[in-house]
Amino acid sequence: MANLLPAALTRAIDELGKLPGVGARTAERYAYFLLRSDPHTASKLAATIAQLHSGVKTCPVTFALIDADEDISQLYSDPSRNKQLVAVVEEPLDIISLERTGQFHGTYHVLGGAISPIDGIGPEQLHIPELIKRLRDDNIEELIIATNASVEGESTALFLQRYIQDAGIEVKMSRLARGIPVGVDLEYADQITLTHALEGRRAF
Repeated sequence: MANLLPAALTRAIDELGKLPGVGARTAERYAYFLLRSDPHTASKLAATIAQLHSGVKTCPVTFALIDADEDISQLYSDPSRNKQLVAVVEEPLDIISLERTGQFHGTYHVLGGAISPIDGIGPEQLHIPELIKRLRDDNIEELIIATNASVEGESTALFLQRYIQDAGIEVKMSRLARGIPVGVDLEYADQITLTHALEGRRAF
């Protein structure tokens, strides 16, 4: 059977289809768009991707993503940020969500994931020892556990709480409030969301 598409286009579709959330049809549309566009568009995209690993590194203190020519995250070195207040998140991109609120002025600590035995991720794979060091070195007063509202996120939050207490470190620990999103009926809310909504209820 003859090939329906040129080999170069097929390879582009296959590679684009490996991206998370990109199905076969979407990969085909992306590849065809690049083919129809000015060759400079594809070249610029390819060059940008090729420079991705060399242009990005991890902050040795917060484990946030930083430019390759930086020594430390600006969200940590900025003197206006409160180093005694730290939000613990699972992944570097979680920082963006909190920063967009404009309400958080502390610093961050990226764990690098969440405890998930089924995926082979245990506490030893996370940046927990480094967090303990920061608790002591920066005299942190409050730790906001901002892991995701998932089974893995909840398990990680509980583990951190016990681990820090067992280490004999006294620090205020809080968890992001959870509730039912506006526009969502109770019948469609999951058990974890409903549980947190009940625990975080307030008078009105």
